Amino acid sequence: MMDCPKVAQPGPYVIEVTPRRYAWCACGLSDRDPYCDGSHRDCGMKPIIVTIEEPQKVAWCGCKQTQTPPFCDGSHKSL
Repeated sequence: MMDCPKVAQPGPYVIEVTPRRYAWCACGLSDRDPYCDGSHRDCGMKPIIVTIEEPQKVAWCGCKQTQTPPFCDGSHKSL
């Protein structure tokens, strides 16, 4: 089993999103980060599913240390 969560990037992914369901990668192993690609199977974690209701800019957590998953809460500043 791999160590996770892995810090995918030391800051948020700020992305304009459209209304739909998203699977946020919680393990940090995805090649499509911040979105899940199924790589969590190697460490046993699961993605966080979130539904976005309207077009907006989202700050997805990149460090995977957030206390408010899947959104950035500034935890990367203490890494």
